Amino acid sequence: MTYLSSLFSRLNLAVLLSILLFALAIPFNPVFAKTPPEIRNQDELKISQDMHGKDLTGYEFVKLDLRNVDFGEADLSAAIFNNSQLQGADLRGANLEDAVAFACDFEGADLRDANLSQTLLMESTFTNADIDGADFTDAVISRIQLKQLCSIADGENSATGISTRYSLGC
Repeated sequence: MTYLSSLFSRLNLAVLLSILLFALAIPFNPVFAKTPPEIRNQDELKISQDMHGKDLTGYEFVKLDLRNVDFGEADLSAAIFNNSQLQGADLRGANLEDAVAFACDFEGADLRDANLSQTLLMESTFTNADIDGADFTDAVISRIQLKQLCSIADGENSATGISTRYSLGC
């Protein structure tokens, strides 16, 4: 019986060593962790104060300080601006259609003639923003901000021909 149990344990050890050696010999593909959204396209984006007229479709600007950045006439459609600081940013004539700007601060931002149609703007603030001619058609805006924006809404968007007041539903 001891001879059988000794043979059995040696056989178990041999099988386990074979499995271990086999597992070490298999080439594994490297696994990469998901890059956090705060830095996902930072390297290729090369944010500068002058982003005027650039095609930034679908880019993610999450938790970024974008104060006073010139995004004038840039294509920011489907871009994401979550928790970003956009105080004093120049978004004049920019295309922000289908963008998301959750909890962003647009204080003093220039949104004149910008296309913000179908943009999600929940929890964002627009204190002292210039929205003359901005198109907010089908944008999602909190009621408090909508009331504030309606009090200053004026003009008509040059690209869409829609009045700012009409696009806000004032």
